[in-house]
Amino acid sequence: MSPIGKIPPSSVSPSHDVLRADSHPLDWIFKPKSVALIGASERAGSVGRTVLWNLISSPFGGTIYPVNPKRPNILGIRSYPSVRELPEVPDLVVVCTPAEGVPALLTDCVSMGVPGGIVISAGFKETGEAGQRLETQIMEAIQGRMRIIGPNCLGVMNPITGLNATFANAMARPGNVAFISQSGALCTAVLDWSLRENVGFSGFVSIGSMLDVNWGDLIDYYGSDPRTQSIVIYMETIGDAASFLSAAREVSLTKPIIVIKAGRTAAAAKAAASHTGSLTGSDDVLEAAFRRVGVLRVNSIAEIFYMTEALSKQPRPRGNRLGIVTNAGGPGVLATDALIQGGGELADITPESMKAYNEILPAAWSHNNPIDILGDAEPERYAKSLQIAAKDPNIDGMLVIMTPQGMTNPTKIAEQLKPYAHGLGKPLLASWMGGESVSKGLDILNSAGIPTFLYPDTAVHAFNYMWRYTYNLRGLYETPSPNSAGYQPDRQRAREILSTVRGSGRTILTEYESKKLLESYGIPSVPTEIATSEDEAVRAAEIIGYPVVLKLHSYTITHKTDVGGVVLNLPNAERVRQAYTQIRESVAAKAGEGHFQGVTVQPFARQEGYELILGSSLDSQFGPVLLFGTGGQLVEVFKDRSLALPPLNTTLARRMMEQTSIYKALHGVRGRKSVDMAALEELMVRFSDLVIENPAIKEIDINPLLASPERLLALDARVVVHDVAVPDDQLPRSAIRPYPVQYVSRWTAKNGGQVLIRPIRPEDEPLMIEFHKRLSERSVYLRYFQPLKLTQRTAHDRLTRICFIDYDREMALVVERTTAEGAPEIVAVGRLSKIHGRSEAELAALVQDDVQGQGIGVELYRRLIDIARQQKLAKVHSNMLGENKEMQHLCQHLGFKLSAPDLEDNLILAELTL
Repeated sequence: MSPIGKIPPSSVSPSHDVLRADSHPLDWIFKPKSVALIGASERAGSVGRTVLWNLISSPFGGTIYPVNPKRPNILGIRSYPSVRELPEVPDLVVVCTPAEGVPALLTDCVSMGVPGGIVISAGFKETGEAGQRLETQIMEAIQGRMRIIGPNCLGVMNPITGLNATFANAMARPGNVAFISQSGALCTAVLDWSLRENVGFSGFVSIGSMLDVNWGDLIDYYGSDPRTQSIVIYMETIGDAASFLSAAREVSLTKPIIVIKAGRTAAAAKAAASHTGSLTGSDDVLEAAFRRVGVLRVNSIAEIFYMTEALSKQPRPRGNRLGIVTNAGGPGVLATDALIQGGGELADITPESMKAYNEILPAAWSHNNPIDILGDAEPERYAKSLQIAAKDPNIDGMLVIMTPQGMTNPTKIAEQLKPYAHGLGKPLLASWMGGESVSKGLDILNSAGIPTFLYPDTAVHAFNYMWRYTYNLRGLYETPSPNSAGYQPDRQRAREILSTVRGSGRTILTEYESKKLLESYGIPSVPTEIATSEDEAVRAAEIIGYPVVLKLHSYTITHKTDVGGVVLNLPNAERVRQAYTQIRESVAAKAGEGHFQGVTVQPFARQEGYELILGSSLDSQFGPVLLFGTGGQLVEVFKDRSLALPPLNTTLARRMMEQTSIYKALHGVRGRKSVDMAALEELMVRFSDLVIENPAIKEIDINPLLASPERLLALDARVVVHDVAVPDDQLPRSAIRPYPVQYVSRWTAKNGGQVLIRPIRPEDEPLMIEFHKRLSERSVYLRYFQPLKLTQRTAHDRLTRICFIDYDREMALVVERTTAEGAPEIVAVGRLSKIHGRSEAELAALVQDDVQGQGIGVELYRRLIDIARQQKLAKVHSNMLGENKEMQHLCQHLGFKLSAPDLEDNLILAELTL
């Protein structure tokens, strides 16, 4: 069995029903050849007139059709009574008529085959139930056959082609930044600012209330646009969280996505909701979501654009250590304060750098970082000081501060710094403080590619954003540690526990049930026995061994201490009997006798360690959200916690811990040994799996989770489940798709060899490196259509994308066998990659030479085709070289239709309609 490759450009000519292989469904909106404006008008000041004038004034190379039943022509252009009477089906319709008529208009457009629309009209869900009904009617009308932006938006500009389908008062300049905003008014303000500052855009989109086209669609679109270098977003609500997260993670690895999100405060969130008619979720959860997918969040409009500039001109820092070169002490101190407050660190200068500075600087220099090279610093001193800092391995980024003093020449200093704009491998920022006297120096630095700031604290603020951005991105491609060998959760047992509780009409698990649930996922807990009488409690205590703890066993009460439901350190049978009675009477008095179902008996031991909390609750937009932090009875007082979206791997678990204050203590302080951090990471991964694989769980807390150098132990747990009345298919799901365990199974090859076929995991990178080492040059050539060196195929950046996939976007199955030494070994990979915006996917496979001919390739294809059918795709395709007879035979065997070889590149296209 030989490998296959990628799809060639389609030979089918484009139409409204058939897209070119290299086109995108949103091209009908952003690159139309014909535009119909429904609601065109000659009335001065009207939206219809302004949009028409903008379409005329900024030629986009296409035809404009005004639509107005009352006028034969508008602004000198022939008008049409309705869209049905146009001489051709337009690529794009722009609607600016009253809201109540929009559903019928779009129904006509869909029936004609119009592929794209922009609904500028307001008066939809932001107005209440009547407006919501109109939106429902629109969605029923378009039914996936037409893509629309809006409603309630300013419109769309494509400065590259000249399209201006907005009612703004100017046209954006062309550039390389895609700007997408949920606020039309903010669009116009940013547009005015950009014209003054000479900032250009590759796209300028007012997205409105995102009835159809959403953040994910536009991030995908501009992520694949070669003219776009960064994507800037003003967001009020996230809408389809899964779509946003999926697209953002895919694109952020290659292009910065910078977001300013309104609604941090409760008052602002309420204002945003009333503006867009959408729910705004917890801001802390949103912050965690942005971190998870490598999105950079900023706090002001100014920060959006100076971060866009900084990330486009300079490399990202490796860490948070900044070196500051300054000719004045005060600005250096201010910069240091801003750096530390923002989480950055002053770099410790190495002894080698210290020696080099001593050789070139006056004796009175600061001898520390900030590197104060004194007020009389000439251009050469600046350049040499910067050169030393650039070579210092302790410095991740550099800031040069210049204050205009009597003996300084800001322009010449800037000229001296130009050669250091690029090639240092670390970012260089500059703060030229002053007014007219420094303006020429600022121009020199900016044109050289060195971002400049009027004030050093602003520059440091930018550096703090830059290292945080690096930190977030690193979480996307850092290879996690593999899971413990032999660990497998008892998923069936967990489902039985949850099903039994829900089936009984309860929504709260007892402590005993909660601990058994944790144990099913390999999370250790304290041995616990149920006792429903004093005698049973004594018998359990004697088996466990004194001293013991008695806790309330209740179907309804979870916070046991609130009702006197916990008695510690019981040394003998008499005290156990007394404690049993004490708990029963206390519960009866504080909650009622019906809440007492007995007690649990557990060993009591004063255990040294840290009390942690590990929990999960539901967010209205993102589904389950994980919490980690300092636990115990004072958890709500300390509020030392971090949030993350499941599923976790060991890298993400560690990142979650790093957000808390307790993290440093866990590594050992004041002579204490470190907690087993690797074991804690794995426990968090198991907890994440428990949450995401069991959507019946509504809330779950382990508090406290005792962490010591010797062990990790769940001392108490609380689990709340959804009412049984909620059907399984309506239970909240995670915004990020979990590992698809349903596709894991064993299979027997033709030679009788047993293999495991399963979806790929981020942890598979080391196995994939070994896999590529064993491939022949022929297999590599047939798969990639060119010879690829092993170093190219095993580069970390490449394998990151192969192993760390979004299971909503693609599915990769690996075939794993066990070596004679008992180690896992990957021998084949198959991949199903969905094409965004279409009901189609590409299939590819690569099989190790020594197992070719065993039916592995056929089995991978069969499974991937089944997955495509489950996802309701209409077609799959593969591409192969003409000499790859094995793949041609495989595809014919599975019912694919094969094209004749392309005369130019000798490629054969195989297609299967599902």
